[in-house]
Amino acid sequence: MSSAHLAALLRVFEREAARAPGTQLYAILDGARDSRVHRRVLDGRFAHSCLYAGKLPLELLEVAPYLVRLEPEHPLAMSLLSEAWGNSWGIFLRAPPGLEPLRRHFRRFLKVRDERGKSLVFRYYDPRVLRAYLPTCTPEELDFLFGTVHQFYAESEGADALLAYSREGGPLTRRTLALADAAA
Repeated sequence: MSSAHLAALLRVFEREAARAPGTQLYAILDGARDSRVHRRVLDGRFAHSCLYAGKLPLELLEVAPYLVRLEPEHPLAMSLLSEAWGNSWGIFLRAPPGLEPLRRHFRRFLKVRDERGKSLVFRYYDPRVLRAYLPTCTPEELDFLFGTVHQFYAESEGADALLAYSREGGPLTRRTLALADAAA
């Protein structure tokens, strides 16, 4: 990601913070997407929590999804965003403070059953999956998925915009926040 696009992304996140006072920016990052994710989460000393439960072997910890509290002005957060953007490392969200309540909420969506009843891992934290999944949800499913989350964010398919999903008191809305516009 170019420094201009990174600065634009940070400006977009800053403007979004003003739309949802009393919230924090979080990411759910997918260790299975890139071998660097696990190390970046640990090296960044971000407040984080693995979405998998229990004592896990290192091999599983390295590919697990992580809920991470981001502070965009933090130098290591900027480095993380620079590497993650355009590579489908995860999704972002704005929610009230509290890592553990969010972790409990998001753990509920890790497994789904197919039409034969087989249990599958649901990687909703992949931006490609979230972009396809959210528009198909019923209002009840959206209520359940959003919980206390104000906004979900995903990189656009071309990584040239941030897609902002919200309920805003009604049906799902999607705003496209172009990074080129924010860079200007």
